[in-house]
Amino acid sequence: MTPFPWREAMQFGLGTLRLSPDAFWRMTPRELAAALIGARGGVGAPLDRGGLDALMRRYPDQKEQAR
Repeated sequence: MTPFPWREAMQFGLGTLRLSPDAFWRMTPRELAAALIGARGGVGAPLDRGGLDALMRRYPDQKEQAR
């Protein structure tokens, strides 16, 4: 199990959101997560196979050489 990232949470809450220590420690994890999403934007849906194929066609690893 990965430990909770307290350092990053405190940096975000106290530094980015500029919360007082009292306000930060009174937040629930759900409130902190909502604040994080609100500040940084939501998480997009994962790329499906069709989306990956479209990206590979648009940005191939190597360009075809002219004949």
